Amino acid sequence: QVQLVDSGGGLVQPGGSLRLTCVASGSIYSIYTMGWYRQAPGKQRELVAGISRAGDTNYADSVKGRFTISRDNAKNTVTLQMNSLKPEDEAVYYCKANIKTLSVRLADYWGQGTQVTVSS
Repeated sequence: QVQLVDSGGGLVQPGGSLRLTCVASGSIYSIYTMGWYRQAPGKQRELVAGISRAGDTNYADSVKGRFTISRDNAKNTVTLQMNSLKPEDEAVYYCKANIKTLSVRLADYWGQGTQVTVSS
């Protein structure tokens, strides 16, 4: 069993910052790509940022220069530092990780989601 737990969402004013954290636990052999996705009401889930095990990153154009993704392989965590938040960043944010389990099964796992609300 593998579990991803997202945290760090909340209410923030435009221009403010939030830091999201995702911790993976369970029967993990290795974690490959990790990333953050978001889904706003009435919209499809979209990739916000991704990071490889080696630390290579990619970002959606809409968040470049404002968001930073990082990971700690020893702690099985991925974080998303979000600065200069805009109302259009408001969404439920989900962590995703590509994980090989101890039973040598490779699959994508998702966190439960954390709400980010940007409002004055």
